[in-house]
Amino acid sequence: MTVRIQRSFAKKVGTLYLVPTPIGNLEDMTFRGIKTLQEVDLIASEDTRNTQKLLNHFEVKVSQKSLHEHNYNERIPELLAFLESGKSIAQVSDAGMPSISDPGHELVVACIERDIPVVALPGATAGMTALIASGLLPQPFYFYGFLQRKRSSQKKELEDLKKQMATLIFYESPHRVKETLKNVLEVFGNREVVICRELTKLYEEYLRGTAEELIEYLSEHSLKGECCLLISGAVEIAEEEVFEGTLKEQVEELISEGTLTKEAIKSVAKRHGLKKQAVYKEYHGL
Repeated sequence: MTVRIQRSFAKKVGTLYLVPTPIGNLEDMTFRGIKTLQEVDLIASEDTRNTQKLLNHFEVKVSQKSLHEHNYNERIPELLAFLESGKSIAQVSDAGMPSISDPGHELVVACIERDIPVVALPGATAGMTALIASGLLPQPFYFYGFLQRKRSSQKKELEDLKKQMATLIFYESPHRVKETLKNVLEVFGNREVVICRELTKLYEEYLRGTAEELIEYLSEHSLKGECCLLISGAVEIAEEEVFEGTLKEQVEELISEGTLTKEAIKSVAKRHGLKKQAVYKEYHGL
């Protein structure tokens, strides 16, 4: 195996910059993000019309090309050729970090394979922002993104996450969040849940409670705006104790330790979820 080393700023070559954009509040755009958008040769946007509003606000004159889930196969070779000619590209999604539940990953992989530097800028991302104000344990956390819409598929995903002890972070539509919580309650039980909506905007709101409490609340109140759904992790489950020997041998071991025969039989029955009569018969060879 050959280690591939990227020294992001070692020399002036075509570079792909991953530029986060505000998730609601334009004031969250960083100085470096604006400067990068102004200095690159091209901006690859999830939606050029949406990004144009951002560019107009910050007086960025650089031209755009669309790059989204429906055109990346044909667009990536064009962008690679552009980068290999020595020019730079800034990639943006409609809001937040490129690649995080948004387009972008395929271009990153293609650039790495061609030894084209990929430089990520820090900035707005909904999951982290909601997590640190949620009141749930901030670490470890498990970012999942969007769950499947179909109930059976979603429940399967949740079953796979059931024993995860990290705080779980999901993105969800306000129209589906109540049904998702019903599945969460059924699979996870009544855990602590936080719903954050309209993050960074004027009507930002956090709803905190158990799954049951939030389902009841949502039965009487509707939500607007994209939601961040955070769920407390599973409580650590103690490892199941392993007992050696037959039932009779286990009873005899307890008796040798000073336990009365009746209590020893009762204890062995309890540890295996059996009726006392079954252990009694096994012990006496009946």
